[in-house]
Amino acid sequence: MTGGGRRSARSRTKSSTDDNEDGDAFIKTKPTSKLRRVKTKDHGNALRILNADLKIMLCIGIVSALIVFFLVNHLISSAEEAQRPRVVTPFPAPKIMDLPQFQGEHKESLYWGTYRPQVYFGIRARTPRSLVAGLMWIGVKDGRYFIRHVCQDSDELSTYGWTSHNGRDFGHQVLVDQDMTLSTSFLKHKEDGSGYGGDWAVRINVRSQGWNDEMQKNGHLFFYLADEDGNALSLGRDILDIREDSLLASGLRTDIGEWQLHLKSKADLEVHYSGLRTPHIHNLSDLVQENLASQLIRFNRLQLPDFYQSSSNILVFQISGRIPLETDIVFVSGTGKNSRVEERINNLAGVSLTNQLNKKQREFDAKFENCFQPAHKVLILVKNDIVLPYASVLITCLEKGSLGSWNSDVVALHLQLDSNSIHVGKAAIGNMLGGIGYFYGQSKISVPKNSNVKSHDDFLLYWPAELYTAVPSRPFFPRGFLWDEGFHQLLIWRWDLHISLDIVGHWLDLINIDGWIPREQILGAEALSKVPAEFVLQHSSNGNPPTLFLVLRDLVNGIKKKKFTPSESNEIISFLQQAFVRLEAWFQWYNTTQSGKDIGSYYWHGRDNLTIRELNPKTLSSGLDDYPRASHPTEDERHLDLRCWMLLAADCMVSIAELVGKEYKLGKDYASTSKLLSDFNNLNEMHFDHASGTYFDFGNHTEKVRLSWKEVIRNNYVNRELVREVLERPELKLVPHVGYVSLFPFITRIIPSESWILEKQLELISNRSVLWTNYGLRSLAKSSSLYMKRNTEHDAPYWRGPVWMNINYMILSSLRYYSLENGPYRDKARTIYEELRQNLIRNVVKNYHNTGYLWEQYDQKQGKGKGARVFTGWTALVLLIMAEEYTEM
Repeated sequence: MTGGGRRSARSRTKSSTDDNEDGDAFIKTKPTSKLRRVKTKDHGNALRILNADLKIMLCIGIVSALIVFFLVNHLISSAEEAQRPRVVTPFPAPKIMDLPQFQGEHKESLYWGTYRPQVYFGIRARTPRSLVAGLMWIGVKDGRYFIRHVCQDSDELSTYGWTSHNGRDFGHQVLVDQDMTLSTSFLKHKEDGSGYGGDWAVRINVRSQGWNDEMQKNGHLFFYLADEDGNALSLGRDILDIREDSLLASGLRTDIGEWQLHLKSKADLEVHYSGLRTPHIHNLSDLVQENLASQLIRFNRLQLPDFYQSSSNILVFQISGRIPLETDIVFVSGTGKNSRVEERINNLAGVSLTNQLNKKQREFDAKFENCFQPAHKVLILVKNDIVLPYASVLITCLEKGSLGSWNSDVVALHLQLDSNSIHVGKAAIGNMLGGIGYFYGQSKISVPKNSNVKSHDDFLLYWPAELYTAVPSRPFFPRGFLWDEGFHQLLIWRWDLHISLDIVGHWLDLINIDGWIPREQILGAEALSKVPAEFVLQHSSNGNPPTLFLVLRDLVNGIKKKKFTPSESNEIISFLQQAFVRLEAWFQWYNTTQSGKDIGSYYWHGRDNLTIRELNPKTLSSGLDDYPRASHPTEDERHLDLRCWMLLAADCMVSIAELVGKEYKLGKDYASTSKLLSDFNNLNEMHFDHASGTYFDFGNHTEKVRLSWKEVIRNNYVNRELVREVLERPELKLVPHVGYVSLFPFITRIIPSESWILEKQLELISNRSVLWTNYGLRSLAKSSSLYMKRNTEHDAPYWRGPVWMNINYMILSSLRYYSLENGPYRDKARTIYEELRQNLIRNVVKNYHNTGYLWEQYDQKQGKGKGARVFTGWTALVLLIMAEEYTEM
């Protein structure tokens, strides 16, 4: 059509000329003005038509090019997807974090936070390439200087942790380093003129106790900013005279606009700086230490060199002064025109900051009482150093003034312990919320066995992903752990539902196309720097207890019992609707990859059946690590705990499906699976030993295995090593180790309340020769052949005796359940519940006040904290025990 149009225009122009030639070809006459006007008009028409045709052609060409581009791009993407191994292919469904409820005000309100749990104090934004802030200081021990920055046990701080934190815009932390006590307070604030995410302030207070040494009278703090995007940071105009100008640094970012960092203090401070250019910040402690060492050697001065490297993306400010000292550091964003910068800075410093921090502390205390109401529930009655049973009955007597033989000393002790317990409870929730981190990176996945995947390395990279999550321990485990997170959320959803949903959503968005989630999330250089190389790779055949179903079950039941506002209920339902397809895939992954040979049986994959080093091959995927299983791993195994986790998951899927109105698809009848796994007779046929009245795993097993010293030749050298020695041929049978795993049918409440088997479980729990201690239930019975046995030369017993809070919490929950159920054993369950609850609370509180920490586990003989300290992961469940808030299994 375009060509025809162009020909028509030309024809009309030519026809005028032809007519003139036909009239008189040889007579030349001057054309009239009218004729010229007509010709001009025809020529204009031709040009306009030609111009229109060119535009049409151009548009069609652009559209065609776009179509070709998208087709080619789709083909390339399809080819890449076809080539990409399934294990590193994201699940093909809308992300949960794309829901409207996680956008807008919610997202901005959580933008800045103390999201760097691996350092003593750190701030970052919830974005992959953030502006990062943090604190270091110089500690003195035995006359030597040490840089404190990254949380590590070797620093030997007497105590540190958040005594208060609301998870959003406020936190207060106390750190005791030898005779120096630091406190750090964080406050976030949004007002007119602020950039995205608002402004924030940090107050640092340093005090000392009885220092006489001159070197200890001066405090040296190091506050830094680092731009992970590599943007250059600008120094203030006169850093060395901070009294004249409080500006330390400024810069520009696309997310928050222009920003400034200010230092405000009434103390006589000396400020020095160092500007660095580096793509990494995980080794920043070393860089600062090298700078200080160089200055000390060259000039005998313990100060930074006041040197700015060209285009520095890291600025470190040394703030020195006589102790005691206090300083406020203020960060303001969106500092363009008409942004009221000076007013906003003053609102976040000095007396104004003090007032706001005090207000936030009062709000935290009030919310703590409202959420957990522990004051009337944690009184511990003690007489002659013995915790008495039936505490609740005695408390009632105390409240009524009917004390009988109790004297005033005992009453005073009650009140003191109550105050201490509440203090520990606040530290538990404060550290849990203050330990929430934001991570971004790619997990390293072991190349699956028996696959056609080709890789130059022994691993594949997961897709780049972000994770917002609580962490078990800031110095030891400052990263996400799948089975820990379910327990963390039992606390967090009760404090802040929206934060909890945000965290669970981030985890579920990590599901791959097969429905698998890597159990340990090591994302980014900082997280990677804390993990030994042998634990970095994640194995796609291995699972982890699906504890996120614990919190989802709580939320569904909370809606049914109208615990939430209509708005909250709607958000939970919207979340579950978006999450359902991912939860289905997750459930199906477990139900297919971890299923056993018999219907209704499951076993944890990942055990080493070729090991000659381990006394009993570990089951890391179960979360219970070295808890004894069958001596010889095979596909015939039936793991009791996994069966019970699958019951929880199936039952939860039924409840979610009913709530969100989802119909079952073929092969996804969760009700049938739940019915099968809750079948009491089927359970007993597979796992119950009638002779002992105990539930066990099943597998290829012999008790006659030991570690013996052998001479082993390695690299032409003879080494003496502990080697596994099997003295008897194993056979398929129940694995006779009584411990936490034995109690999973009790935990999941499969046992009818009138059954004699329930009485047997209560006897196992309360028997001092089996599981009972004055500090909680031990993880493995004293009667077990592997009780407190090392698993290798270098592996001390872990889940083979010590007391663990997460399992004790679940056992307490079921004890309380059975104490309220009609049946012949309810009184016995109540008695055991009261004593066990008081034992756990008393021991955790005592350890906290003696050591300054919550611990990973507790010694079953003396009750002392063991393992990782600053373990405010599931040990923080002690707060829910105080509040008598339990999950419904």
